[in-house]
Amino acid sequence: MVKKKILIFGATGQIGRHLIRKLTKNNYKVICQTRNAHKAIFLKTSGSIGYIDIKEAQIFDYEKVNELVDSVDIVINLIGILLEDGKANTFKKIHTLFPDFISKICKKKSKHLIHTSSLGVEYAIDSEYAISKTEGENKIQINLPSATIIKPSLVYSVNDMFTTKFMSLLNFFPIFPIYYGGKTKFTPIHASELTNIIFYLIEKDIKGKKIELIGPEVLSFLEILQILSKCIDKKRIFLPMPLIFAKISAKILEKLPNPLLTIDQLNLLKYDNIKSKNNINNFDIGIPAKLKFEEEIKKYAYNWREGGQFSVKDFKKVKKL
Repeated sequence: MVKKKILIFGATGQIGRHLIRKLTKNNYKVICQTRNAHKAIFLKTSGSIGYIDIKEAQIFDYEKVNELVDSVDIVINLIGILLEDGKANTFKKIHTLFPDFISKICKKKSKHLIHTSSLGVEYAIDSEYAISKTEGENKIQINLPSATIIKPSLVYSVNDMFTTKFMSLLNFFPIFPIYYGGKTKFTPIHASELTNIIFYLIEKDIKGKKIELIGPEVLSFLEILQILSKCIDKKRIFLPMPLIFAKISAKILEKLPNPLLTIDQLNLLKYDNIKSKNNINNFDIGIPAKLKFEEEIKKYAYNWREGGQFSVKDFKKVKKL
């Protein structure tokens, strides 16, 4: 028996895929907004027949979005970008104007909104990404005080664009540059545990809160890279790069179609991504994250290891038993 209907914006992303499986397994019907229904058809396999609907709509199409919101009980916004794509997908449009737009519709329809922002963005005053995220939070709190805003730290899983990207890079480069001495701190949280927290917020009907979502460990950027290189069985030299050279390389790289680094990302990287003193977090509300970063990375790092899952090194270990 279906409990409630939930509309998800950004359903095809890493968090969306995990969340759809969690919700449908627990008898929630999910409506997935997408710009291209053909590309999103794979989502249909994430749940039982009849529990997932895919609806094609542009996010600023008032009539279609209004109709979608009207048909559900809860709205979840997972949309976010790390890179701007011309004038169509800018930080301001995606992180500020859309949250403003959807929160006004949810208020008009008396629907609960769960919005995904990012941890620590309020401190990164020289990053356009962070500024747009903070402004989006502010718009929602003005328009719809009952909305729940979640602020995750680094989210990782086999579907992410962080650990998978860096393991690919670490495979090829024996000397790897690090910025700000690799000292920036993160509290990585696995996508499945983030999904569990969102599910908890829905089940407990928690509203009007701003909640930081963090994992069980505090790791520096250098420690994260060391774990990734260890998990793919590669010894790498991590070379601190002076800021002046980092900025020059970022200016060059951001001109590429799919840049490895931009000036905005470089600015963002100097701010720690750990819990603040002002907001509550998932540990405070009784749903701690327990999965350890290295142990989870090991489960899919073999995709980047020489020999894959059955590497020579692992074969030798088995042979000794």
